[in-house]
Amino acid sequence: MGVLYAYIQCALIHETDMRNIARSPAAKRRSINLTIREDVIKTARELDLNTSRAAEAGIVEAIRQAHAAAWRTESRAAIDAHNARVQSAGVLLTPDWAAEE
Repeated sequence: MGVLYAYIQCALIHETDMRNIARSPAAKRRSINLTIREDVIKTARELDLNTSRAAEAGIVEAIRQAHAAAWRTESRAAIDAHNARVQSAGVLLTPDWAAEE
């Protein structure tokens, strides 16, 4: 039960962190230079997109994916232990909707 609890806690903390990154519009902004393909910028301008916000959204998504990959790597032992326990002993609770065999 300790491994599963740690697994759930890590998932909840990670999700909260990503929500804070994604939903902080009042955070201070900083001007930077980016190199982006000409065709991408041209299309974005034709569509009247805010390229700064679009780039920021892409960076936030890349951060989310990198955090998720790192979390999966760090949690691999706990996930494997949990899966092994479920494989050998079954789930702790059987949902009402699950068919009994």
